[in-house]
Amino acid sequence: MANVIQNRRLEMYLEAERAVLSGQSYTIGNRTLTRASLAEIRKAIDALIDGGATIDGVEVSNTGRSKRVLFIDGK
Repeated sequence: MANVIQNRRLEMYLEAERAVLSGQSYTIGNRTLTRASLAEIRKAIDALIDGGATIDGVEVSNTGRSKRVLFIDGK
């Protein structure tokens, strides 16, 4: 079972993702500000899910990601 801190971080990253998706950048006066890097947020979400973080006790899987297996010959 994933620990509570990981689960909370996952919730926070998902909230950040929603904020970025609702508007990546905005303008105040003559300044344009960018919220955050969506790619970095997605990387963190994927890492937390891979590490076992869950939302509301529901297991989340990253089935779209590939895994690499390395076979080592013991000879």
